[in-house]
Amino acid sequence: MKIVTLVKHVPDSMANIRVKADGSGIESDGVKFGPNPFDEFAVEQALRIREGGAAGEIVVLCLGPDKAADTIRAALAMGADRGVHLCDAAFVGQDALATARCLAAAIDPDTDLVLAGEHAIDDGQSLVPSMVAELLGWGQVNGAVGLEVAAGPPVRIKARRRIEGGEETVELAGPAVVTCEKGLNEPRYPSLPNMMKAKRKDIRKLAAADVKVDAGLIGPSGSGARTVKLFVAARERKRQMIAGSAQEQAAELVRLLRDQAGAI
Repeated sequence: MKIVTLVKHVPDSMANIRVKADGSGIESDGVKFGPNPFDEFAVEQALRIREGGAAGEIVVLCLGPDKAADTIRAALAMGADRGVHLCDAAFVGQDALATARCLAAAIDPDTDLVLAGEHAIDDGQSLVPSMVAELLGWGQVNGAVGLEVAAGPPVRIKARRRIEGGEETVELAGPAVVTCEKGLNEPRYPSLPNMMKAKRKDIRKLAAADVKVDAGLIGPSGSGARTVKLFVAARERKRQMIAGSAQEQAAELVRLLRDQAGAI
């Protein structure tokens, strides 16, 4: 059984993000990047499935700039077998659907299961995995917090996910796409030997010409949505002075917190 994990190259969650003066994007200089944390749940789950005897090869698939190779290496250091890196200036500025087209085209036909994070922390859209499933014509489950996979053929998948007021269990046959939510597992730290092995593992780099997608369906020209401008939301702060004695000030403060702010 072959598992593909989709991994996105994103800014570190603790990084200080600054928007470019023209609003066209973020300043990347000096910002640490790495794997999307939710995608690490996907890599960890793929490894656990293999350790349970239900999987063979684990492939890491990533679309991103040259530096995204480091993100792929991080997943390989966890224990994945090889990587595929879609890297081309033609991909810059494309929307989620164009990205999904490229990723779907790069997934081998003999893949049994695609795992991905429930969403990416940089844009929070949670679109690409579902689009990949639709393009491939596969079943999908989003936001899994429990996952059981039995080798086939066909591969049998039982996923547990949260819904309002409880949980539900979904069963389906592979090939399928499953997105992984926080609580599914605890990603492992790469061991030093695995980090050394990761440097020697194969990462196949694919340009736009290598991906069997019409050139008019990728990049900004192949995107139906575009980012017009990024900006930092304004924070309005108001100051209100409370007069009176200490007891009167305390009573008025409690009233304001209760009646106006709804804090108590």
